[in-house]
Amino acid sequence: MTISAWPHDERPRERLLRYGPEALSDAELLAIVLRTGVSGKTAVDLARELLERFGGLRGLLTAEQSAFCARLGLGPAKYALMRAVLEMGRRHLGEALRREVVLSSASATKRYLLAAFRDRPREAFAGLFLDSRHRLLTQEVLFEGTLDGTAVYPREIVKRALAHNAAAMIFVHNHPSGHAEPSVADRDMTTRLVEALGLVAVRVLDHLVVGDGDVVSFKERGWL
Repeated sequence: MTISAWPHDERPRERLLRYGPEALSDAELLAIVLRTGVSGKTAVDLARELLERFGGLRGLLTAEQSAFCARLGLGPAKYALMRAVLEMGRRHLGEALRREVVLSSASATKRYLLAAFRDRPREAFAGLFLDSRHRLLTQEVLFEGTLDGTAVYPREIVKRALAHNAAAMIFVHNHPSGHAEPSVADRDMTTRLVEALGLVAVRVLDHLVVGDGDVVSFKERGWL
């Protein structure tokens, strides 16, 4: 039986419109995005199978194209749609962050950074450039490295801070291992960045390390 043959109030799209997206299961939400199933399976059946295969929404949305498209009926178009959904979610969180004073919304900042950095396969070092009222001007990935680390050059960061006319900065980098605990090298690097940026009157407000499900703040640890 196709979804169009289901009772009207049981169809995912109609349930979303009537009760809101929070009332739907992960499979129902995914079915709305997929729109169609495959031979012998409704979109909901296909969604359930995909969630089981990839271990949930996170695994599905971050899957490589080859793994995603290995399933019957899942071609590049549906893969592109999944990636677009994920990126829209990240940008939504980023826009919400730009409307607030970053340091007064620590939980929103951490949610955004988790979404933006935790699934990166290699270490990335980014800067959040802030104005004098600590509102977000822009964010840039400044350096990218390997599974084990990345080289960070204070001189280049100073140049970018001056280019954005930033009054303050927050740094963030991910640990692909999943462990958010900062290393001794992370702390030493942060000290060098504080000193370099201090020469041009740019304050370093925090350095956040993103793991698999956690974000460690240097400020909260009393290190800044």
